Amino acid sequence: MVQFFVVHGVVESAWARPYSWARNNISDLGNASCAWQAEPEPRYVCSPEHGLMNGSFVALGVLLVVGVVLTGGGLRRGGLWRGGSAAFLGRLLLGGAGAGFVLAGLAPADVDENLHVLGALLVMGGGNVGLVLAGAGLADRVRPPLRWATVVLGVVAVTALGLFLSRHYLGLGMGGMERVAAFPLLLWALAAGVLGLVGRPAGPASPQRLRQRAPVAARVT
Repeated sequence: MVQFFVVHGVVESAWARPYSWARNNISDLGNASCAWQAEPEPRYVCSPEHGLMNGSFVALGVLLVVGVVLTGGGLRRGGLWRGGSAAFLGRLLLGGAGAGFVLAGLAPADVDENLHVLGALLVMGGGNVGLVLAGAGLADRVRPPLRWATVVLGVVAVTALGLFLSRHYLGLGMGGMERVAAFPLLLWALAAGVLGLVGRPAGPASPQRLRQRAPVAARVT
């Protein structure tokens, strides 16, 4: 997930006409040609490093799908998810969001708008609903404040998506509101990935390691 924000900064810095987080969509960074865009808000788009941004979208999507898979595994094996329909549907939607990033990267908005919009809806629509469900589907070992924070992030992102689609930007601009709808999922995925890695239990101890851990008195007797 970190690579996305790094690449985002690199690609936007290559714009001759300054890129704006308020006026420009995230997708503008991946547009393959220079042109005036009238919708949803008028702006000029010209992204010299669009190939790098689209590659980042694809990499992000693949990593998100892999992360959803690796943080599973059931509670006994240190997974982040409990059983039940909420966890299953949440993971399914989050995996779909990963597929959406891949689709958005392979089909830039000015190359195939329909496929790109579909990818964006999988990310900001399905992915954010999956984030809300994740709050109920996370394992008990995830502390309650983190589970509630997951739900809050999802609700904020879903609300922001509704405002973005209805063109109510609340002073943040088109690009700013889109980021409120898109970034919570990325930040949560980064946090969940770290928690999944550091929280996994070690594998079964070998007999040699068990003997090394045994108290001295026990080994003497």
